[in-house]
Amino acid sequence: MNSGSNTQRLPSGRFVLRISPGLHAALRAAAGDEDLSLNDYCARKLAAPVGRLASFGGAMAAVERAAGLFAGDLIGVVAFGSWARDELADGSDIDLLVVLEEGTALTRELYRRWDEEPIEWGGRPVEPHFVRLPADDEPPGGIWPEVALDGIVLFERGLRLSAHLARVRRQIASGRLVRRFVHGQPYWAQVA
Repeated sequence: MNSGSNTQRLPSGRFVLRISPGLHAALRAAAGDEDLSLNDYCARKLAAPVGRLASFGGAMAAVERAAGLFAGDLIGVVAFGSWARDELADGSDIDLLVVLEEGTALTRELYRRWDEEPIEWGGRPVEPHFVRLPADDEPPGGIWPEVALDGIVLFERGLRLSAHLARVRRQIASGRLVRRFVHGQPYWAQVA
C-alpha cells in the first residue's frame, strides 16, 4: 500500500470561530457562571441537541445584536408573542425579551440604542422589551406570565432565566397566578 498518498488526515479538532466582541463577552460571562473555560462552554453548547438558532431564521441576528449592546450584562434573550404562538398576522413584529443584569439602567436610551441599527427577522421588525430578572421571592407580574407560557429561550447565561420561567409556570399550573380580564384586556393576578 502506498503510504502517504492515500492516507486521510484527521481534523485536528481545533478551529477559530469569529464572533462579535459583545457575543464573545456574553459567552465568556456564561462560561464563568458555570465555572467552565470558554472553550469547554462553547463545546458543550455546540454539542447540545437544543439551541440551534439557525433554525429560527433571524434569531442569531437578534441574539448577536443584544450581546453586542450588553455583552456580559446580558442574562438571556427570549422570543415571545405571536411568533412564538405561531399566530403571526400581517403587520406582526417579533417580540424579544432582553433580560439584563441588575446594574443596567432600564431607560428609553436602551431602545434608542437598539433602534440605531434595527434588525429584521423573516422580514418583520424585531421589537425588544428590556427587563431585569425578578428576585425569586418577587411575585411574577407584567410580561413574565405571558413569556413563561409561550416564550422560546434563544440564549441564556446559566439557568437563572429558565428557572424563573419554570417558577412562573408552576404558579400558573397551581392556580396561584391567574389570567383575568378588565374591559377585554388581560392581566395576571396572584390568588391567595
